[in-house]
Amino acid sequence: MNPKDSTSLYLVGPMGAGKSTLARHLAQVLGRPFYDSDRVIEEKTGADIPWIFDMEGEEGFRRRERDVIDELTGMAGIVLATGGGVVTQEENRRHLHERGCVVYLWTPVEVQLARTRNDRNRPLLQTSDPEARLQALFQERDPLYREVAHGVVSTASGNLKKVTDQVLGCLADHASR
Repeated sequence: MNPKDSTSLYLVGPMGAGKSTLARHLAQVLGRPFYDSDRVIEEKTGADIPWIFDMEGEEGFRRRERDVIDELTGMAGIVLATGGGVVTQEENRRHLHERGCVVYLWTPVEVQLARTRNDRNRPLLQTSDPEARLQALFQERDPLYREVAHGVVSTASGNLKKVTDQVLGCLADHASR
């Protein structure tokens, strides 16, 4: 695959799928700019995600996220890690699917739970039963991730090289269409 290709790569999936870690790594491999939509929202707002959820609720956060996704998907040749709920907005799904190559990082709930267990920066998991919340989110969002994705890669193994190779394969397939 030609790393100079201008097709952007967007990673979607649930909390704990490894989107940010993998996107940062893929950006280095491809020699492309890396963006994390949640970090861009925090930079533009001057506040962290939990604070935005506390002050504006999920609806306010999703409005900010929609604006950032529109802006970032307008850029060519980037690698983007999205927030887990990005697919809940139809406009985000459309922009992601039409403007780049979307790879869904599929991860089972038990792996998500293990990876997010001690993370206090995830407002949707601040509940008495995080596993039930993750299961409910998976049921709601898995069909949306699949709808928007051009490819699906499991990150359950945690093997960075294997997952990287599979994502690059999805990008190459997308670029050759």
